[in-house]
Amino acid sequence: MEEQLLYYAIKYQGNFNQIYKAVTRNEPINKNELAKMKDALTCSYTTILSKDYPTQLKEIDSPPFVLFYYGDISLCNRDCISMVGMRACSDYGRKMALSISFNLAKKGKVIVSGMAKGIDAYSHLGAMKGQGKTIAVLGSGIDYCYPKENLSLYQLLKGEHLVISEYPGAMIPKKECFPIRNRIVAGLGEKLIVVEAKQRSGTMITVNFSLNQGKDIYCVPNRIGEYDGCNRLISQGADILVDVEDLF
Repeated sequence: MEEQLLYYAIKYQGNFNQIYKAVTRNEPINKNELAKMKDALTCSYTTILSKDYPTQLKEIDSPPFVLFYYGDISLCNRDCISMVGMRACSDYGRKMALSISFNLAKKGKVIVSGMAKGIDAYSHLGAMKGQGKTIAVLGSGIDYCYPKENLSLYQLLKGEHLVISEYPGAMIPKKECFPIRNRIVAGLGEKLIVVEAKQRSGTMITVNFSLNQGKDIYCVPNRIGEYDGCNRLISQGADILVDVEDLF
C-alpha cells in the first residue's frame, strides 16, 4: 500500500483531493510506471502508513499521504516550534526572527518554517547560527527551490537539516500550493510564533490552521501604525512574545 500511495502522489503531483479519490476507489497502478517513478526519485519519501511518518501530522486535517524529503526526517518528532511572517519584512522583523530562532535553537528546539524570503529564511538562518536544527516545508516540488534567491539556504537545509514537501520532483509551485502547505508548517510545531505580519496575508492562513489544531499562538509586538497583524492578533487573545522564556 505504501508504494501504491507513492504512485498516486507522483501521478497526481501531490494533489491531496486527487490522491484521496484514487485511494477510495482503489485505483489500479501500473507497475512499470511505478518502477520508472522510483528510479527517477532522487529524494527519500515516507507515507502516512510508514513508521517514520511524522506523528504530529497524523493528527491534522488532510494529512499528506506522502512526504518527499531530504535530510533527517526524525527531526519532525523532536520539540518543534513553527515561525512565520512577512516576505517583505522590516529590519526589525529580520532582527527578531534571527534572535528568536537563535535562542530557541540554543534551547534545543527545532525551528519549522516555509523557506520563503523574509521572516521564513531568517528563522532558518537563526536556528543554524544557534547550532540547532531547522525544517523547511516547501510549497513547490521537493527538487524545485523557490524562491531561487534561497538556493544556498536550500542546499544547506538538504544536507544538514530537513527539507520536506508533499509535492514530487521539480514541480513548479502554483499559487494555491502555498496556503495548502501552511497546514504542515502549523502541524509540525508545538506552538506558532508570528514575527511580523499584515492583517491580511498568508501568515494569517497559518495562524488559522494552528488555531484549528489547538496550538498556542505567540506574536512579536510591533509599533502601532506599521505592520499591525501581530498587534491585532494580540488584541484578539494571542500571547505576546518579548522573550523566548515567554514560551515556557
